[in-house]
Amino acid sequence: MREPDGRTYRVTGQKIWTSLAHEADWCFVLARTEPGSVRHHGLTFLLVPMDQPGRIEVRPIRQMTGTSDFNEVFFDGAHAEHVVGGEGNGWRVAMSLLGFERGVSTLAQQIGFARELEGVVRTAVETGAARDPVVRERLVRQWAELRTMRWNALRTLGGSADPGAPSVAKLLWAGWHQRLGELAVLVRGAAASVGPADWSVSSPYELDAAQHLFLFSRADTIYGGSDQIQRTIIAERVLGLPREHKGAV
Repeated sequence: MREPDGRTYRVTGQKIWTSLAHEADWCFVLARTEPGSVRHHGLTFLLVPMDQPGRIEVRPIRQMTGTSDFNEVFFDGAHAEHVVGGEGNGWRVAMSLLGFERGVSTLAQQIGFARELEGVVRTAVETGAARDPVVRERLVRQWAELRTMRWNALRTLGGSADPGAPSVAKLLWAGWHQRLGELAVLVRGAAASVGPADWSVSSPYELDAAQHLFLFSRADTIYGGSDQIQRTIIAERVLGLPREHKGAV
């Protein structure tokens, strides 16, 4: 809803699975600003300051890892003055943002992936797991796929990629990271299932890097657009396949 001054919006509603909302100073909100509009029409991309006591409440969502990277956010008449891309153009801005998140921005993400892979390889050598030819093959495949993801992201950065490249990138890294998490606990053997020696000083529990990687990566194929969503985008917008019929069952 727009305030009488014509430039301030008042936002009421809620959003779930907001990454790092408990640490953020600002958040973006895709809000419906045109009464009576439907679907992706009549939406505006707003930047909302989080420091509004009594108007914004953040409720952390506890995960399997024991941490709360995701949150549920409640807006109760929160004020926003900053519009990105103009009123009514929110869907276009959001799609551009998601394309960047799933495509070019993964270059920075891959730096962390490379460090994680190095740690898994180092552990495999230390525990002797690397002597298993099946494990060695999986480690080499992880390395090769990471290089492929890098070249795919660079192609997107150069502007030569097709419109479906960001969705392809998301499918690639999500599955890759999950498989790396599985390898991380595999090469550690039985030690991967052992918690801290003194549970009294670890409330409710603490995970080492491999355990955290394994558990957190379970969500990779869901957040940022699930695998099913990415495949639908590729099928409809790139391959030109007919939309799925959504009639009554």
